[in-house]
Amino acid sequence: MLNQTMRVNVGALKARSGGFSLIELLVVLVILGMIAGLVVPNIMQRGEDARVRAAQTEIQRLSMAVDEFYLDTGRAPSSLRELIERPSSVSNWNGPYINESNLNDPWGRPYVYRYPGQNRSFDISSEGADGAPGGEGPNASITNWN
Repeated sequence: MLNQTMRVNVGALKARSGGFSLIELLVVLVILGMIAGLVVPNIMQRGEDARVRAAQTEIQRLSMAVDEFYLDTGRAPSSLRELIERPSSVSNWNGPYINESNLNDPWGRPYVYRYPGQNRSFDISSEGADGAPGGEGPNASITNWN
């Protein structure tokens, strides 16, 4: 008799616990959507801030590589490519001074190098996230003279 009672109770439990109702699933989806709406914009902004900091650091690294090239060869490079590939017209080249991956900014565009520079002896810049001069925040130009 006890076994029969237990079988009935277990069977009743199995019948009642068939899964979540549609309303419960919708409530969970709405809550997840609200959380995503609050969190995702902050994560996206941090990603752009990290790219800006990476570009600033990379421009400093490129500036040091240009200085090192100058100390070794007695002249500034005519392009950033000379930091990777030995120019035929120079002696005492001790490069490569950077990796080829360092020639592009975090947005995939080449850094702008100008020699002689308008602000320093040489200028290195990135136009930021939007690729246009000027701008604010992640769209601001990043330079070696600021």
